[in-house]
Amino acid sequence: MHRVVVMALDGVYPFELGIPQRVFGTAQGLYEVLTCSVDGHAVRTSADFTISTRHGPEILATADTVVIPPYASASLSAQLPAGVADAFKLIPAGARIVSICTGAFALAAAGLLDGRRVTTHWNQTARFSELFPQVTLDADVLFVDDGDILTSAGAASGVDVCLHLIRKDHGSRLANHVARRCVVPPWRDGGQAQYIEQPVPEPSVAGTSATREWALERLAESLTLTDLAAHARMSLRTFARRFQDEVGVSPGRWLTQQRVNRARELLESSDLPVELVARQVGFATAASLRQHLHAAIGVSPQAYRHTFQTAGDR
Repeated sequence: MHRVVVMALDGVYPFELGIPQRVFGTAQGLYEVLTCSVDGHAVRTSADFTISTRHGPEILATADTVVIPPYASASLSAQLPAGVADAFKLIPAGARIVSICTGAFALAAAGLLDGRRVTTHWNQTARFSELFPQVTLDADVLFVDDGDILTSAGAASGVDVCLHLIRKDHGSRLANHVARRCVVPPWRDGGQAQYIEQPVPEPSVAGTSATREWALERLAESLTLTDLAAHARMSLRTFARRFQDEVGVSPGRWLTQQRVNRARELLESSDLPVELVARQVGFATAASLRQHLHAAIGVSPQAYRHTFQTAGDR
């Protein structure tokens, strides 16, 4: 059984602390989730209560995956909270390390993120970049998978990254099952920009959601920005701006994401040749599908199919 150890730091956010147990704990007994603190004592939370943990930092030595939830923003600095450096030394060399939201500050302060691409909550990106210039911060994504270290954005992105790990470990069938049990989407599209506070539009201003739904039904077609703007009855400039504001990415990037997502579904659930999968999702050639899939998740269509069809049948 894969052991996930969640480390609660002083000022931990209770919601995010519970995400790993809620998500991994729904995965048909394949994960064991344990919670520890730096010293084995009760931990003050960001709310008006404390949390007692059954384990001290020694349990980190047995972890396959370690999760660091966010903690009080007043404690976010380039210095590690007391005791955390010694605790981190107990983490096995081969373990995965995951941060949720501002938990990335602790990993960065420990030097674990130097030279890596990461993300954190959009509201703390300026502070993070100022404190850790040696880390490449991507503020426009919900999570970053950098192999043995994964970082996620704000609260609900902890759900996204945990589902992503289940998908990597056991395939999309199980990840989708867990998502349904948790009543959350298997994955969310776009980046953090769609969640950043924006001026509320006038009620009479049309949005782009209807056009996005229309486009999803026509991914096999050669859709252009002109087609999308025409369906939304907007000028190209207005549509592109409004789309970016609502979704967090450009229309072209969003279309590519949707085509890659649909291709992944077909690769997992069918034996269609790669060339036919490419055509059904709107990529002109199999080579184009390979290029976009590799850019998105770092593998070829055949490798992805082998991994997830096999994993999904376990």
